[in-house]
Amino acid sequence: MNDTASTSKTTRATMAQALVRHLTAQRIEIDGQEIPLFAGAFAIFGHGNVSCLGEALYSAREILPTWRGQNEQSMALAAIAYAKAKLRRRIMVATSSIGPGATNMVTAAGVAHSNRLPVLLLSGDSYHHRLPDPVLQQVEHFSDPTVTVNDAFRTVTRYWDRITHPAQLIPSLTTAIDTMLDPADCGPAFLGLPQDVQGVAYDYPARFFEPRTHRIRRLVPDPADIKDAVSLLRTAVRPLIITGGGVQYSLATAELAKLAEKHNIPVVETIAGRANLSHDHPLNCGPIGVTGSNSANNLAAQADVILAIGTRLQDFTTGSWTAFDRDARIISVNVGRYDAGKHMAVPVVGDARTAIGLLGAALGGWSSPGDWASQAKREVSDWNRYVDTNTRPGNAPMTYAQVVGAVNRLSGERDRVVTAAGGLPAELAANWRTKGLGTVDIEFGFSCMGYEIAGGWGARIAQQETEPDADTIVLVGDGSYLIQNSDIYSSVLSGKKLIVVICDNGGFAVINKLQNNTGNVSFNNLIADCHLDVEPFAVDFEAHARAMGAQAETVESVSELEAALARAKAADRTYVISLKVDAHDGWTTEGHTWWEVGMPEVSDREEVLKAGADWDAGRARQRRGV
Repeated sequence: MNDTASTSKTTRATMAQALVRHLTAQRIEIDGQEIPLFAGAFAIFGHGNVSCLGEALYSAREILPTWRGQNEQSMALAAIAYAKAKLRRRIMVATSSIGPGATNMVTAAGVAHSNRLPVLLLSGDSYHHRLPDPVLQQVEHFSDPTVTVNDAFRTVTRYWDRITHPAQLIPSLTTAIDTMLDPADCGPAFLGLPQDVQGVAYDYPARFFEPRTHRIRRLVPDPADIKDAVSLLRTAVRPLIITGGGVQYSLATAELAKLAEKHNIPVVETIAGRANLSHDHPLNCGPIGVTGSNSANNLAAQADVILAIGTRLQDFTTGSWTAFDRDARIISVNVGRYDAGKHMAVPVVGDARTAIGLLGAALGGWSSPGDWASQAKREVSDWNRYVDTNTRPGNAPMTYAQVVGAVNRLSGERDRVVTAAGGLPAELAANWRTKGLGTVDIEFGFSCMGYEIAGGWGARIAQQETEPDADTIVLVGDGSYLIQNSDIYSSVLSGKKLIVVICDNGGFAVINKLQNNTGNVSFNNLIADCHLDVEPFAVDFEAHARAMGAQAETVESVSELEAALARAKAADRTYVISLKVDAHDGWTTEGHTWWEVGMPEVSDREEVLKAGADWDAGRARQRRGV
């Protein structure tokens, strides 16, 4: 009787009001405590979302704070970095108006989709009743009037819908949330909100607004999959564990260490898996792949059985599938069936922490041969000596590695370092020595230039909730900085302090390096090699950052950088440090594998043809999909 009465109760609200009220009712259980699932919203308002959704967000501002971004893409990137820092257990909303505001977020959706990260994207849309068509910022498709620019999100979201009636919100919003919290299907969800439908009132069931507590499911692997994996592992003479970002999202770093220690198996990390083990763990053998280490890549080339945990095995991890012996067998532990079955791997479909425990128990007292672990330690020792030399301060101009080394030395155990795209991901992955687990964010799933400062802002919001005394340190090149820097202003306005280190090499230097390595002439990458009407000149990044309210200074040596970092850590607001780095000869030269690059079959340049022949020679180790 009471249940019937409760289901018959309704609350009249607009679609936008109902959406916000439902979001604020969602809870999640973390470490035995229930907290709000949605931590806030990043918003830039326009005519497509200000009058209805804006009104609803204003009413909820005390429990669902709204952060004003400077660019739709950057605010969505901030939301993504927040979710990553929270290990996919809390979610941010990003909302835009229609037209260009919406399409600005498509790139961010690609970042979230590639990295399997949750973000709820809400964009205004054209009027459902179409009476004013065509409206401002509407892109018309002559053969299909239902198509708007919001359809562009279909390719880069895990869930997509356009709400054309307020009742549709009930199943659609709940499904979107469930999708974002599903470990296997996790990714961005998108809802298109027509301007008229946002304001339409509807009698929503009261239950739609009742608190709901979510828990992240742990999918238990099939016992037969565990048996097959253990049978293969027991045959291994040179086993190797490759650990990815999924280990962190499963909260499985302790279990990973225990598995490696109990069975004496060397561990290497993907870019997304950096900081799964501390640098000084005796079985941490470094980063693997194109931007990896000699230690990890030498071991990978000899391994006979590879246990890949929580990684999608992208080409920078596998060296475009040349990093492993062709006869090596792969066991892939992944909560996603799609990822677990790649390259004819023996799949273990399930939660990483659960699977690691089951594998360890089934392996019993089995251990890899002692000489294999001893070889791994020798490889790591050799690599550490190289990093010592590579990061050692030298004469100006500074190198990326020297900058990474300085920041690393000055960082606290819980400081979080953020970078993306360009040359910095490789230099950070190769030269960074992890002090605290889960403290490295290298966005290289989508390799999105412009993520760095925006992502730093989102990461800082997350960090201040639990670790307010730690710092968020952003490493960004001049190219990425010029693409997207306005969230320095956002960080100052919101009181979310960042330390931003700008490495100025005069353009897109890492692509210039690739251009030269493929036999091409430097062209249109370094500023000096572009079509210019004036002599190239340096941007005054210090003055630019100060203009956005940050404290800033320029340094010219590693010792000056270290002193500036100390001042930055003591500062009460965002602090920007600008410096010059070597664009030509300052790269980390060791630790790389072959990488597939499209090369011209014919060219007027002999250098291009020779580079193409050299590239083809490197293909000899490439696996053929098995």
